[in-house]
Amino acid sequence: MCLAVPMKIKSINGDFAEVEIGKLVRTINIQMLPKVKTGDYVIVHAGFAIEKVNPQKAEETLRFIENEIH
Repeated sequence: MCLAVPMKIKSINGDFAEVEIGKLVRTINIQMLPKVKTGDYVIVHAGFAIEKVNPQKAEETLRFIENEIH
């Protein structure tokens, strides 16, 4: 089973992007989503952005997760 959470794109360099969720920052491959831009939310699986996510839904999901943790 896999759990995916939305991550926000902070910067893009060619086929790679730096994304974050909270204090966690990772570099991922964005080749499958060539039209994403800085500020977009994406679902990441195994180091690849696999889907662009509606920003309101992404923020709602992140608030839910944060509330469940605390």
